[in-house]
Amino acid sequence: MQVQGLRHIVSLIKGRARELDLDACGIAQAQPVSEVAVERYRQWLATGGNGCMDYAARYLDVRDNPGLLLDGARSVIVVAMNYYPAQLQREDAPQFAYYAYGRDYHEVMRDRLQRLAAYIKELVPGADTRCCVDTAPLRERYWAVQAGVGFVGRNNALIIPGRGSYFFLGAIITTAELAADDPCTLTCGDCGACERACPGGALKNGCPVDATRCLSCLTIEYRGELPQWTREALGNRVYGCDECQRVCPHNRNAQPTRVPELQPSEAFLNLTAADIDQMDQAAFSRLFSHSAVKRTKLAGLQRNLRHILPKK
Repeated sequence: MQVQGLRHIVSLIKGRARELDLDACGIAQAQPVSEVAVERYRQWLATGGNGCMDYAARYLDVRDNPGLLLDGARSVIVVAMNYYPAQLQREDAPQFAYYAYGRDYHEVMRDRLQRLAAYIKELVPGADTRCCVDTAPLRERYWAVQAGVGFVGRNNALIIPGRGSYFFLGAIITTAELAADDPCTLTCGDCGACERACPGGALKNGCPVDATRCLSCLTIEYRGELPQWTREALGNRVYGCDECQRVCPHNRNAQPTRVPELQPSEAFLNLTAADIDQMDQAAFSRLFSHSAVKRTKLAGLQRNLRHILPKK
């Protein structure tokens, strides 16, 4: 297909992405991950930076080559969806990370990706696709940079220039050969606001996050009793931590999401410490059945709450 034709198809794909409430869409050529990125990831694992996230060390060959996720892969399409909430919890309420305010992003993003993938197949008959929403061993942030969507900040989040970092990422690997965008070459420079603000000291000198000190990892992924040092560091957080994003200059003008499924319910916004403390499994399931909060389970959520409540 001629270059002009490829660019027209890309334009149509990006237009469809906007119709699906996807705020950014970029395309990269499917090829092995750079040696520099591979070595950086291996060093992070070797130092134990992944903490309790054992899954980060699995399927390394697939993480290094998207072609192993889809035979004949030619392009990686990366999209971003804004999740910044229009309404926030009261400051005195047990705090949840913004990404968990609404419906589970896996469900919301997967639905959009599947609809976008179906459209791609209409445009390019015979093309095969695979949708990836966090659970597949695909390095979303790396490919977002390659696709020109944004850059990885010193807080390890993907930052979209002019829009910030409150975005979910999703990807479609396809056998369709599409015109690729230029990679994003921006950086945070020497800002370091996130590193200074991190309550657990998980961010240092632009290095990959130390998950053993990250409050998000500890309150969501970690099983067992939390380290004693987190009692003061957590403040009133019970699920996740947004501090490195809250202080980021790129998020000063963050705009609320327009995705209906990501809006918080009144029941969630009115949740109190007493509600969580007295919650049984039935109540937890009603409130969080389609929420990312189910990741930590009721036992984990109540463990986190007990950790931050004053000792009786």
